[in-house]
Amino acid sequence: MAGTKNLKGAFGIVGAATGAIGAVTSLKKARANNDKLLLANAVAGILVALTSVLIGVRALRKGDAK
Repeated sequence: MAGTKNLKGAFGIVGAATGAIGAVTSLKKARANNDKLLLANAVAGILVALTSVLIGVRALRKGDAK
């Protein structure tokens, strides 16, 4: 069962990294166009990606502990 948790954690981290790339791209576009709504969306996307990474790391750690 620990292998499944490790796999879920790893996929979570990869998914978060992909989301972070998209959010950073949106952030650059928002700054170039001075679009405050797109900027808020990009910042929220970065926070979601960060949270996803933390959840993935937690899953990996719990998988190693058991």
